[in-house]
Amino acid sequence: MSTISIVTGGSRGLGRNTALSIARHGGDVILTYRSQAEEARRVVAEIEAMGRRAAAISLDTGDTSGFPAFADQVRATLGAWSRNTFDHLVNNAGHGEMAGFAETAEAQFDQLFDVHVKGVFFLTQALLPLLADGGRIVNFSSGLTRVSYPGFAAYSAAKGAVEILTLYMAKELGARGITANAIAPGAIETDFLGGAVRDTPAYNEAFAAMIALGRVGVPDDIGPAVASLLGPDNRWITAQRIEVSGGQNI
Repeated sequence: MSTISIVTGGSRGLGRNTALSIARHGGDVILTYRSQAEEARRVVAEIEAMGRRAAAISLDTGDTSGFPAFADQVRATLGAWSRNTFDHLVNNAGHGEMAGFAETAEAQFDQLFDVHVKGVFFLTQALLPLLADGGRIVNFSSGLTRVSYPGFAAYSAAKGAVEILTLYMAKELGARGITANAIAPGAIETDFLGGAVRDTPAYNEAFAAMIALGRVGVPDDIGPAVASLLGPDNRWITAQRIEVSGGQNI
């Protein structure tokens, strides 16, 4: 029986790459999107072209009021696939805000914590009845929880909270055989912050100079790592922060 993974924010960037990587490893995928329905449909089509099952469901991870209805939609999708449970939850959905500590607005702070912390906490909670015993949770963190870079105080604080939350998930869900780990990417060429690392040569070169392997990362460096972590060979890894950064700032 193939696995079923839920990947939030799966229509673009690292979420898209993660969803496709899971499918390449033989898994079926339910991905979420907030506004990019057409992009989500294209990811579904790519996964189905591999011979795997896929579905896309709209979800705003910053609005907890929508979580019960989302869980019902997941339950209906699982039923259509002749399953009662899913196997993996990848909490990837998120956004970045770059503002100095003194300039960060309360609304920016609240939005970051609503999506990256509150959303992860209560979405996982809402889906627990559908997550199979022996399942996996992977929460996306950031290399910015280990090193500092001006402008990311609120974002990094939110990701730091995700890492602590991951420890508690691992501890409290371990009795069900569920593992929980955090993946912490370094600088990656995506549309994060409007594609700053990808599209601004000065940023790209500056970050590449910080990385032992001599370049910034690309989505193909991250998605396969997540898919591997979800595989059967990594069943004994839990409560870990796993940095995938090419050796950034070492």
